[in-house]
Amino acid sequence: MKSHQELLSLTGQRTLITGVASGIGKAIALRFAEAGSDLILVDIHAGNLGKLKKQLAEFNTEVQTFTTDLEQKASIDLLWDQLGDTPVHNLVNNAGIYPFLPFMELTEAELQRIMDLNLNSVLWMCQHFIRHNWKVGGHIVNIGSIEAIMPFKKDLVQYSLSKVGVITLTRDLAREYAVRGFHINAILPGGIMTKRIKRTAVNTLLRFEFGVIQDGLNFKQRLPAGRLGQPDEVAKVVLMLCSDVASYMHGALIPVDGGFLSA
Repeated sequence: MKSHQELLSLTGQRTLITGVASGIGKAIALRFAEAGSDLILVDIHAGNLGKLKKQLAEFNTEVQTFTTDLEQKASIDLLWDQLGDTPVHNLVNNAGIYPFLPFMELTEAELQRIMDLNLNSVLWMCQHFIRHNWKVGGHIVNIGSIEAIMPFKKDLVQYSLSKVGVITLTRDLAREYAVRGFHINAILPGGIMTKRIKRTAVNTLLRFEFGVIQDGLNFKQRLPAGRLGQPDEVAKVVLMLCSDVASYMHGALIPVDGGFLSA
């Protein structure tokens, strides 16, 4: 029987993580490096990729970085062509955007942009990963959202729609490819205090946007935990899903939301 340290160790493995420039993605990269995994880091912001790579230097892991526009399938195809025969044991699809747009002002172009990054990129990344690991299996963790289960904030119809797709994709692929050794699961974060959330909160207060302030207060009051979460609290669950701890988990949807969905 493996010890708990052995169960959570990713030494000798390589993990591809998208959207690592900040927030949850950055926290995931740090946790996986600590667990011994070599890393393939993908983001559209080259400068932030470079900063993160320097930060990861304290860990004895190999780090590759790729500046990739995940909205473009051709860029995703090129990424996997560049990887070639490089082993990739785990895939974490974290990249995504959540622009606030009133439904009646939503345009076809904006919807396409959101769907391309939040859903279509996840689909193509999963397809490449499964093809790449056809004979050996592997772990996929997709980042969904509590908004796909229980919409709370207005002006996020397009975001919620994309994350519903992520949930459906995750469960369909888990059903079909578990037999080939693929562990495909999703995490539903909610109320995570990233730098963007902090910046949005400050700007909201400065502009006296009382409707948004009220939404924030209502959200926090609904949290049984009584506080927002930290990016690392999501990262630890992602790590678990890519470890031997999750050896019998397929198609799971795991809320990391401070109890929001249960309240």
